[in-house]
Amino acid sequence: MKLSLQRTRKTRADGADSGDYGLLRLLREGLFGHQGWTPAWHKATPRAHYRVIVVGGGGQGLATAHALATEHGITDVAVLEKGPIGLGNVGRNTTIIRSNYFQPDNIRFYEYSLKRWEQLERTLNFNAMVSQRGTLNLFHTEAQRDLFTRRANSMRLLGVDAEALDRKEVKELVPLVDLDHGRFPVLGGFLQPRGGTVRHDAVAWGYARAASRAGVDIVEHCDVRRVVAERGRVTGVETSRGFIGADIVCLAVAGHSSTLAGTVGLRLPLESHVLQAFVSESIKPVLDVVVTYGAGHFYISQSDKGGLVFGGPIDGYNTYGQRGTLPVAEEVAAAGLTMLPGLSRVRVLRQWGGVMDMSMDGSPIISRTPLDGLILNGGWCYGGFKAIPAGGIATAHLIATGEPHEIARHYDLDRFADGRTIDERGTGPYPWAH
Repeated sequence: MKLSLQRTRKTRADGADSGDYGLLRLLREGLFGHQGWTPAWHKATPRAHYRVIVVGGGGQGLATAHALATEHGITDVAVLEKGPIGLGNVGRNTTIIRSNYFQPDNIRFYEYSLKRWEQLERTLNFNAMVSQRGTLNLFHTEAQRDLFTRRANSMRLLGVDAEALDRKEVKELVPLVDLDHGRFPVLGGFLQPRGGTVRHDAVAWGYARAASRAGVDIVEHCDVRRVVAERGRVTGVETSRGFIGADIVCLAVAGHSSTLAGTVGLRLPLESHVLQAFVSESIKPVLDVVVTYGAGHFYISQSDKGGLVFGGPIDGYNTYGQRGTLPVAEEVAAAGLTMLPGLSRVRVLRQWGGVMDMSMDGSPIISRTPLDGLILNGGWCYGGFKAIPAGGIATAHLIATGEPHEIARHYDLDRFADGRTIDERGTGPYPWAH
């Protein structure tokens, strides 16, 4: 369904507009006791009907609503989030951004997203702490060297940055790395200099603020229980705050996509798994690049607060629990100490888990569904955070025009029936293996 454009911006009767941020305003507020600050976004009360409801106030949902309002002039939009903004998966990840993929379609999509990360703080007028410190993939065998060389060449052919590093250059960049481990010696690495990290909760706050200023209703503490449809068409959603009608409903709820789609009889090619992450106590700067381990699933960076943020693979079973498990903690610790032995002296501060919607080919889904008016943004596996700017733009384009965005045409649901899967890892239709 194609929506006609609405170019008028709604005004807030309660004046809940934080205004522009900048150095001059910060100085002015400092002189007058910081009394002029207002809430960053309006905490809206849901109305009876909207043209578009976006279910899920995480990065993908908020970016979609922001793009609808600012790029397509559609402001009759509500974002429904079951808790406070920033406490879902968008605030429960390892904050990495990159576009170092192998499949051309994935490279183009994530590079499109990375370019928008580079502009994000100006776009949102919000400090998201975008830090392009580089992402380094280590390799430990000649076969891995060949694999990473193929990936780097694929990236270069599409104009994306990738640099090969030898052992000496790896050691200069990451002094803590153990080059001569008996089982897994480091032979070199490939660096994407434009990769890096972003402050995850600042992304949620920045998008929520910008979307609210553009006229979108941000509705917190509104748990969507089910999608409501009549005669093959969406009519709205049933929530903890009652029924809310809509012409179009977009699901952007990560690991709960299949649950909500199931309320209208849709079975999606997704499985839900937990992905754990960890952060250490704060220490002095020792790591100014994102590093991934080639002999196991392990990745690490250091936050601006000094904590080492790291993670590993998903648990291999289906779950909606946001809890940790000892086997994964042991696997992550073993991989980390093999690559960076100095980590043995660092204490882990906390651990958390996020529910991933793992697709059958490891690539996302931005698509219409068999139910008229229901749009799906999901199946992000590990890649949802880094894809927030591109995913929001592509989903908003699909909602507003009825046609897929050129960067996301290949992420439709029909690819699973047509055999057009985008299998980045080459592991087949096994969500746990992606």
